[in-house]
Formats: sequence, structure tokens, C-alpha cells
Amino acid sequence: MSDPLREDLESIPRYVPGKAIPDAVKLSSNEVPYGPLPGVVEAVADAAEHVHRYPDLGVVELRGVLAKRLGLPAERIVTGTGSVALIGHLMQAVAKPGSEVVYSWRSFEAYPIAATVAGLRSVQVPNTPDHRHDIDAMIAAVTPATRAIVICSPNNPTGPAVTAEELDRVFASVPEDVLVVIDEAYREFVTDPACPDAIERYASRRNAVVFRTFSKAWGLAGLRVGYMVARPDVADAVSRCVIPFAVNAAAQRAALAALEAEGEMRRRVALVTSERKRIVMAARDLVPDVPDSQANFFWLPLGERAVAFAAHCEQRSILVRPFAGDGVRVTIGLPEENDAMLDALREFVEA
Repeated sequence: MSDPLREDLESIPRYVPGKAIPDAVKLSSNEVPYGPLPGVVEAVADAAEHVHRYPDLGVVELRGVLAKRLGLPAERIVTGTGSVALIGHLMQAVAKPGSEVVYSWRSFEAYPIAATVAGLRSVQVPNTPDHRHDIDAMIAAVTPATRAIVICSPNNPTGPAVTAEELDRVFASVPEDVLVVIDEAYREFVTDPACPDAIERYASRRNAVVFRTFSKAWGLAGLRVGYMVARPDVADAVSRCVIPFAVNAAAQRAALAALEAEGEMRRRVALVTSERKRIVMAARDLVPDVPDSQANFFWLPLGERAVAFAAHCEQRSILVRPFAGDGVRVTIGLPEENDAMLDALREFVEA
């Protein structure tokens, strides 16, 4: 009897979430440490009164508010269960026999999963020695089989963001039938003026696709809401791949409430970016090659010592996210949590 399952699925690396252990300092999942934004809990509680009804299939109200904020037609916006789901749907929408997707590596670990599930071949372009996207090498990797080139900015898990000059080069170099996909899950934490808002700068480009999420700066990681901006036919194709009712009623109400609290979100982001500067500088004194970060995390390029450092931290009830053989991603938490992690890092490198 033949096996009905796809053989290639065995090659897919499983997505590994950050660990969660009760009472531990959790710096492993890039969450904001301040709780929900004002109005979010009340919005979710109100939505709970109506959970016997299906949610709005078109997520019309949220898409309308986003369209007004972004100055774009709502038909160009697709919502889904976080930007990660929409990335998978986009890859499903563009996959053709023998087609490829180009992305940097190491980058977001969901990319190879989404590509393989969609039937795309991954073309992974190594990061530069300073843990950035190698833009010229990525451009050179584009072939007639390439359907999309994915740029993670800021890059998860290493932290640097791509500059306007680099992105301009990508758009100038790749054919217009290759989608330039810019994953801006951490856009709100970017402080470097050289790193552009991709929607503002590239929304008019026919092959531009931009992803955003409410999981990070907006504090809705547990409710799974993200959105994509693309030209109307691309948006329509992706929307056909989205599971019906993907964004539930509570998630939509929470996202709308979060948008009303943008001022508080910006205040919290400023706290994170201030801490990021302090902690990266301190970590660099201990691990010299720590790159600058534009996200709410930073990268410790510990190579083969990555897993050992994560274990060292866990023994001290601190959770970080190791990537075996490469490095460790550390989320920016509260000041006292960051200090505890730095103490653990100091112990580790001086041992």
C-alpha cells in the first residue's frame, strides 16, 4: 500500500517557539513585557459576549481602519493570523512547478517551512559576516525560476534592518514579475532613519509586498493578527488562500482597540529601544561581535556555544532562544530582567 503523505514534509524543520517555564524570566519570544495596551482587555471581554456568532469573514472594520491610516484602498490589504500565516499564504499563491523563493539565512525560521509546504524551492543566501542581509548576493541569486525575494527587516533573529539604499537596489535590479516581499514584523522598533517604512516608500511599486503584525509592538501575540499590503490582484490571490474566518472576532476588536492606544504603544516602544541601546552596548563588551539591532531583541553570535549559553541561562531561570551552531536571540525585557541576563552572560564568558 502506498503512503498518501508527501515524502518531502519530513525534511521540513519544525518551528521551535521560545520556551515558557513558570516564574522564569522569558526573553525567548520577542514579546513586549508591559501587558496589553489600554482598552484591549475590555474589547476582548466585549467580544466574548458574542462568541456563538461567526466573526466577520472580510475583517472589514479593521481593514478599513488600516486603509485610512495607510492611505491605501482596503482592497490592497489582507489580514490573517499573524504575518507568519500570510507569508505562507503568499507562497502558496505564487508557487508553480519548479519555482523558487530567495531569502537570507539565517533569517525567520518560518520561511523554509512555508516555502516547502507551498512547493517552492528555498534559495538561502548566507548573511554577511556582520549578520546583515547580503543584498548583492540575494539579487545575484534571482533566476527565471524565482517567484519572490524575501527581505526580513529588521532581520529575525539577528536584528539589523535593511536600508533604503539597499532596498532601492533590489527594486532596481530584479524583474518586475519577481515579488519583493518585505517582512516588517518589527517595524515599530526601528530608529535608524536610513531604514525606511516600506509601505510609505514602496507601496506604489507593482511588485512590492509588505507584511506587518500586531503581535510585537502592539502586544497582541496571543491573539494572532497580521496584515499584508500588496497590489490588488496579489492581495486577492492571497486572500483566496486564507482559511475562512482566520481572524476571529476577539482578535479584530483587540486590534482596533490597540490602534486607538497608539500613543501608549509608542511610549512603550521608546522604553524598549532605550533599553536596547543600553543592553547591546553592555553585551558587546562581553561578546565583541554583537550587531546593532533595530528590533526588540538582539543577537549574540556565540556559534557553537549558543546552546550551552541558553542552558546556562535556564539554570538561572532565564529563557533565551538559541539557534544551534549560530547564536542566541535575546528579547529586550524589563530593566531588571535584562540585567539578570547580562549577569548570566558575564558569568558564561568569564568562566
